Amino acid sequence: MNALALLPFVLLQLVPSHAPSQPAAESASGAGGLSWSVPKGWMTVPSASQMRKVTYKIPAAAGDAEPGEMAVFFFGQGQGGSVESNVERWMGQFESDKGAPPAARPKVLKIGTIAVTLVSASGTYASGMPGTGQTVDKRGWALYGAIAQGPQGPVFFKLVGPKKTIERSSGELDALVKSLKPSQRA
Repeated sequence: MNALALLPFVLLQLVPSHAPSQPAAESASGAGGLSWSVPKGWMTVPSASQMRKVTYKIPAAAGDAEPGEMAVFFFGQGQGGSVESNVERWMGQFESDKGAPPAARPKVLKIGTIAVTLVSASGTYASGMPGTGQTVDKRGWALYGAIAQGPQGPVFFKLVGPKKTIERSSGELDALVKSLKPSQRA
């Protein structure tokens, strides 16, 4: 087969990974039997991993060089590990100014019948896939995460980015969490 005949197949492979951002309102806003309202201004972007249900780009705060990102994970009933193991793993991706992972101080709340655990961290973030050794240190970054117990299993909301961007966006994640409800498809 000649190279010209292969061109359409090569181009078709590139399209999904280079799809443009779209307003989050046009994207799926549910997983694990839960639905939620996506904050205005958040954009849906192609997910970097098949493990992600959806990925949102969060506009950078003034002075921050990069935007924030929220990855939403859903693995299924009984999958994805315990709340405690995920909080521990998320904290392990950060190093405080003192050189150790920050202390986890989870906050548990109820949104209707949905239990949600909130956690935050800041410092130097080991960006990339944990456990692979292929990470990039990002100084001055922060995490604000939520783990919601959906009817079909836990849903993980992991917001990371430059500290000012995450601090500015924390209220938006709080609003998203407060909007959680069982989906009609559950």
